[in-house]
Amino acid sequence: MTRVVSIYLPDLPTDRIRRTDPAIPAEQAIAVIAKSGSKRWVSAADAAAKAAGVRVGMPAAKAQALFQGLTMIDADPAADAAALERISLWALAQYSPIVALDGSDGIVMDTDGADHLRGGELLMLTGIANRFHSRGLTVRVAIADTWGAAHACARAINRNTVIVPHGETMRAVEYLPISLLRLPQNTVRDLETLGFRTIGELSATARAPLTLRFGPEIARRLDQTFGRLREPIEPVRSPELVEVSRAFQEPIGAAETINKYVGRLVVQLCDALQSQGLGVRRADLIVHRVDNTVQAIRAGTAKPARDVAWLTKLFRDRTEKIDPGFGIEKLTLIAIMAEPLDEAQRSSGLVEDEVQDITPLIDIFGNRGQRVYRLAPVASDVPERSVQRIAAVADDITESWSHHWPRPVRLMAYPELIEVIALLPDHPPVAVTWRGKRRKVKRADGPERIFGEWWQRTSEWAAVRDYFIIEDEGGERLWVFRAGDGVDGGTGSHKWFVQGIFA
Repeated sequence: MTRVVSIYLPDLPTDRIRRTDPAIPAEQAIAVIAKSGSKRWVSAADAAAKAAGVRVGMPAAKAQALFQGLTMIDADPAADAAALERISLWALAQYSPIVALDGSDGIVMDTDGADHLRGGELLMLTGIANRFHSRGLTVRVAIADTWGAAHACARAINRNTVIVPHGETMRAVEYLPISLLRLPQNTVRDLETLGFRTIGELSATARAPLTLRFGPEIARRLDQTFGRLREPIEPVRSPELVEVSRAFQEPIGAAETINKYVGRLVVQLCDALQSQGLGVRRADLIVHRVDNTVQAIRAGTAKPARDVAWLTKLFRDRTEKIDPGFGIEKLTLIAIMAEPLDEAQRSSGLVEDEVQDITPLIDIFGNRGQRVYRLAPVASDVPERSVQRIAAVADDITESWSHHWPRPVRLMAYPELIEVIALLPDHPPVAVTWRGKRRKVKRADGPERIFGEWWQRTSEWAAVRDYFIIEDEGGERLWVFRAGDGVDGGTGSHKWFVQGIFA
């Protein structure tokens, strides 16, 4: 079942101004002023301005009188639209093959078949919100069965994310105001004059009188919101994207026919990429059906590629997911991400051994939704910071660890708290309780003292850890440490943790 994500950017104008003008202090309140003839009013306000009582639609003179420290900047709708378009193209490359603008303050995505690549809907929405926040953008994200429901919920919530379960659209939107139905403003005002307040009240009213007075728009928006009428999402595109397509006079639907034309599109795409010296990293196959609905299949590669046979295989392995319905009228293949790719001569088996390329295997796992990566060292004495994940085909890291002390074969992502009996400050533990199991220490070695990274984190100015290698009666060896030097409470909590397991 199709799931739609709506990303609402309530403070896009003020967020854009802060990103483009770093000289504005973070605590400074901002209001964006729109003009129409001699009239000037507030078209957007940041959180600080809203907290002071500034509201959208308020006359500019009143807002300035209300808050003396308010910074007033003229509205620039063209810059806001350009910023929203850049955000939509970024989301197109990162999250879903089907992304479109949702008014002037948001974008909408069809994530059918893409959420599993992000660990499910909850992790996907949380990740989207976190990435927007890290870039200084205020965001509200909602996912629902329809565009209309996701749009309304994203603009009604006061938290970062909301997930509307499958089949719960009516219950999610029935108490929301009718202004969230994406109806014209004059229609909303007339409906409110008649006493309508919520979407549920409007949907429970007979259609005929409403259609006679307001036309078919109200019924259309209600049907789209509740999923009774399809609302296709026309994907946004950039002129820079390499794109090839094939339209059909007669709709196609057979799997063999689809695969045949997909192969031809791959050939055309590779030719276009070769003429520009590019290789594809991520490509989308957009399927336009005769019932005005759109499906998409995304395939990615670990490194730039122009191999026709391999790219054809990546798509043909997934075309079985295409539901042709009453027929497909158009296929479009787009290189969403492309990088420079130079021609390279393959090594000859008579001269030198050919290097085995595992990129195809990485591509297969990646297109199944599995994350493939390598572990590489980081120049850090703190164990949990001394390892990083890098791309499977990334260049080798030249950094290495010092080998003065042994290190466990298994390093935990986060140290786990344990209960320890030990004589402070320098003696190793004599008994350890970890995960509910008490272990008597038979042998121990240490301590190895590791200092905090005070040059990067002021909170670790005096922090130390004392590490011990212990072996219990069963022969299992653990890497444990005490936070602190065992004497000064300012060096750590003096709690004990296990961080690794030796072979």
